[in-house]
Amino acid sequence: MIIPFRTPEEIAEAIPRVVAHLGAGGLLAYPTETVYGLGSRAVEADVAVLASLKGRAASKPFLLLISGRPMAEAHGLAFNASADALARAFWPGPLTLVLPGGSGRLPDLLRGPAPESGIAVRWTSHAGIAKLVTAMQSPLTSTSANLKGSQPAPGAAAIARDFATAVADGRLLVLDGGVLGNRPPSTVVDCTQPDARLVREGAISVSALRRAAGRLAP
Repeated sequence: MIIPFRTPEEIAEAIPRVVAHLGAGGLLAYPTETVYGLGSRAVEADVAVLASLKGRAASKPFLLLISGRPMAEAHGLAFNASADALARAFWPGPLTLVLPGGSGRLPDLLRGPAPESGIAVRWTSHAGIAKLVTAMQSPLTSTSANLKGSQPAPGAAAIARDFATAVADGRLLVLDGGVLGNRPPSTVVDCTQPDARLVREGAISVSALRRAAGRLAP
């Protein structure tokens, strides 16, 4: 089912229904400040269902959307000096930080394959999704809303077409936030070590990152 999610009134009406759907183990397609995402609650069983829908290998983890830094810290994620500087400069916004911690509080499916790998997290600047995450009182997992090997869908209708079976059987709700257009993905920075390391340049440039955090490890 496609649910309107553009105006403040539509967002307020949708949130209780979406929270109930996610609480029952359902999946969600939704707009962000970058591209449309697919997500679930940050619990092991729901993340596994999301991975199956996306056709994504377990070794390629999802990121988390939060509605404030305290939510990340409440789930055991730690901010070193580099992460602190970058978060202060660019959050909320299209910056994903890979942070250490979270053991026992977040599913291992969210973590990279190496033992020292962290968990990727972003404080979303999409006002409607931030309100949804606040109402959930927990993070929302996120991966781009596309089939394996395809480009991210630009809007709700394309998502409903690509994931028609999951929409028809009620597993997947689709929030219609309009057509997002050709937007760059979030910039991803690994902050699991003292020196931040660029993983992917996206909406935030390397030069802007360096101005905020100083040195970036190669």
